[in-house]
Amino acid sequence: MNFYLRIVILLSALLSLPALLPRMQAERPGPVVLVMDGEEVADQARFTGKTFLQLMEEYRALGVHGVALYEQPVRNWVNRGLLSYHPANTLQLLYPNAQIKPGWFYLAGPPALLEAMVARWDIPTERVLIGTQTWLATPVNVEFFPAGFDLALARELKAQGFYIVARPFDHPYRKYDVELVPPEADAVAFAGLDALGYKDNLEAVAAGLEGKPIAWIEGTPQRGFTQLAQTLPVKRLFSIRPEWQDKLPPAETADKFVLAARERGHQLLYLRPYREPSDTQAFLSFLQRDLERSGIPMGEPRARDFTPSPLRYIALLGIVAGLVLLASGLPQPLGVPVVGLLVLLALGVARGDAAPLLAAMVFPALGFLERQLTGLRLWLAAVLYSLAGVVFLAALGSTPQSVLGLEPFRGVSLTLVVPPLLVALSFLPSNYKPVLNFLYNYQFKLGEAVLVLLGLAVVALAVLRRGNDAAPSIVPEWELQLRAFLQDVMVRPRFKEIFAHALAPMALLLPWPTWMRNALLVLVAVGMGSILNTFSHYHTPLSISFFRVLNGMLIGLLLGLVGVWVFRRLREWWLR
Repeated sequence: MNFYLRIVILLSALLSLPALLPRMQAERPGPVVLVMDGEEVADQARFTGKTFLQLMEEYRALGVHGVALYEQPVRNWVNRGLLSYHPANTLQLLYPNAQIKPGWFYLAGPPALLEAMVARWDIPTERVLIGTQTWLATPVNVEFFPAGFDLALARELKAQGFYIVARPFDHPYRKYDVELVPPEADAVAFAGLDALGYKDNLEAVAAGLEGKPIAWIEGTPQRGFTQLAQTLPVKRLFSIRPEWQDKLPPAETADKFVLAARERGHQLLYLRPYREPSDTQAFLSFLQRDLERSGIPMGEPRARDFTPSPLRYIALLGIVAGLVLLASGLPQPLGVPVVGLLVLLALGVARGDAAPLLAAMVFPALGFLERQLTGLRLWLAAVLYSLAGVVFLAALGSTPQSVLGLEPFRGVSLTLVVPPLLVALSFLPSNYKPVLNFLYNYQFKLGEAVLVLLGLAVVALAVLRRGNDAAPSIVPEWELQLRAFLQDVMVRPRFKEIFAHALAPMALLLPWPTWMRNALLVLVAVGMGSILNTFSHYHTPLSISFFRVLNGMLIGLLLGLVGVWVFRRLREWWLR
């Protein structure tokens, strides 16, 4: 029966491969556009005495062809001298005899600007004549209310060929049946932590944006964005906070932007200048050079959309065959209950995406059940089963939303914890009760206890360091530097995979006691789970994930074989 199950898995994987083609065509890196933060440019213009447009022309010569324009609050128009703004008590001092309502706030300025602002607000207003001027009176402080974009600047920038990203902000008293962004805007990146109208007006916002792409800002989830993404095209945006950028040298900052474009599918590279102009020039020079070296073109980004292939559902057959193979390979009668528990766990954690999670939990462990294989053939079987699981996971989990990062993979920790647990469980004999009693009453030696604790620490460290944003306290400085070096010369493999593949020859080619060999294989299973974990980062292009895994295998296997040779020489020396 197991033979036929393996055939089903093989055929399912081969037939599911074409389902990956639509995603691979859509996720090619580039084109990208460099977008400069408009508020930073405005501050720099005031400091240097140049105009906004002059500075943008200088940046264009350095490769920047985009600019982000913010929606202005009332306060900014006041600071620029376009509006006069007074609370009732200060205006009363200027006009002692005027009929001014206590607690109200008063604005004066160009009538067209005032009318455009009032059209954006859902509050009562009055026009009153005070002195010789008509004032707009409001019962609430509107200092930070949305007051529109600098439309003249937007038109001029568009006429000069710049890519414009509009940055509106949400407000509880704003209306949504007016022009939300300038017609010249090529994309929209919401400012703040909320999308426009995230509470009750998302449909009006989607209609008002008229099909303009919206930017998914990595690391800044915005309420309401996912709902808008169902009807509007999405482009991935990468930026670095100014306080963090100031601590990084220009070359390292450029490297992070190139990595985002090459390995995480970002199309809008959102830039801010350094305090020193020379640092900004160096940063942009490095960025252009490295993008060109990586083969990433610059130009107007296109929304990455694709239609998942119906062939993806063939993967379900392979996953079912894998579950049956696991149930028959585990000690009986534990097989069926364990598989049932895994299915319930996947449904509880991932719900509708339970099948990809099942593939990620089960397939890294299947190769270790092939007990008739010896030496590195067992490792190879584990790799092949894991790659079959990769095909099933990617075929079923690759949707436009998951590739954009809007629907991340659920159950990341389980992909690193469950496979080694299944492998450890598989080492129990069929008559497992006496073994469990023996283990319960076993008197551990100090050395054995140290090894067990070390193994548990390795698994815990692998779980804590999952994902791209492991806490800096967990990752030492030397490793960060090594990561940066590897990243410059190749697609950087994951260290947990290198470690696991290096352990495989050590476990399978050296004369360990059975319990020690099995313990090492449990750690190898962590690396097999990491293979599936790597591909569960749907926003990373499949080609990048493939070469990351391949490099991890090659480097790890080479280190492991060297370790075997060194261990044998040391053992010979010790025994002599």
